[in-house]
Amino acid sequence: MLKRLALVALLAVSGNAMASKELSNIPLVWSPTQSFAEFGAIDLNGIGNVKVQFNAFTDARKNLALIAENHEKEPPRQVTTKDNVASFLTDHVKETFGKAGLDVVDSGGDVVVSGEIRDFFVNETDQYVGTITVYVTLTNTSGKVLWQGVAGGGANNFGRSYKADNYYETLSNAVLKLSNSLLNSPGFHGALQVH
Repeated sequence: MLKRLALVALLAVSGNAMASKELSNIPLVWSPTQSFAEFGAIDLNGIGNVKVQFNAFTDARKNLALIAENHEKEPPRQVTTKDNVASFLTDHVKETFGKAGLDVVDSGGDVVVSGEIRDFFVNETDQYVGTITVYVTLTNTSGKVLWQGVAGGGANNFGRSYKADNYYETLSNAVLKLSNSLLNSPGFHGALQVH
């Protein structure tokens, strides 16, 4: 009986250890639960024919692997990725711009969008709260800065505790919100018009 209890205790401890390591070096997966249209219409007046080119974003976060933490217990359980956050974010903002109706090109753009990632993170307590912040620069083809500013996107999500799918959904929804807020920024919109 004592051996059985010891075995159960050992399995419980190793199970907890495995659970805490479970979300280390996970891939980044695009998994939005919202559609871009849910955030409202984008005014393409004056910008629908502008060729928008994206440079790869850079990642200015201190810990490039850390993308989330679960704070339901102490110590917090971390979520890390092996993937390149800057590439993931660049690709999906670019894709979202295209789906919004802008003319997104790989080269020869009228304007060039670049960005520095300041935040890409989900805090989990009783819900998943994601925040993405990018310092965006819009230039013309000769490199003249047309607009600079901070664009942000946030998302809240409910789900089972410490699950990769919930982190994916939260971050993906935050990317959509980031793209929407950037396209609805009067300064960014105006700079696209006067390129």
